[in-house]
Amino acid sequence: MRLALNAVLALALAGGVAACGGQNDTGFERDFDSAARTDAAQRRDSLFDLFDARDDPNTTLEVNKYLWNASLDVLNFMPLQAADPFTGTIVLGYGSPQGSSRAYRATVYISDPALDARSLRVALQGRNGAAVDRETSRAVEDAILNRARQLRIRDTNL
Repeated sequence: MRLALNAVLALALAGGVAACGGQNDTGFERDFDSAARTDAAQRRDSLFDLFDARDDPNTTLEVNKYLWNASLDVLNFMPLQAADPFTGTIVLGYGSPQGSSRAYRATVYISDPALDARSLRVALQGRNGAAVDRETSRAVEDAILNRARQLRIRDTNL
């Protein structure tokens, strides 16, 4: 009796294992699945690819170094609060330019590696959140662009 029970149990186990590795006769489904997996691997279109850093962020900078340095030079009367060269953001605290009693704070956005006016945005704010004229912001942007061009010319003359 015990031998028969062991034999039945062994056959059931073998049948269960055999059912797991089933193959179809056409092979179409198996080929389709492997082709889909190959395409997905080549396209890298999984959810986890959103978190995959394809470039090393320590070596790939999307910020123009001349605009970055010129921004710090032109706005050197303001204390530096935060700077992130990987996003191109410089946050400066309240400071008064020489010869003026009005205090400003600024946030500089450098969005492109090109030395271009479209790459630079300066947001100025007065004390207590007071708005600053667009002409004033434009004048600061122009001063930064001029200084950046000077720095680039100086580097090419070396």
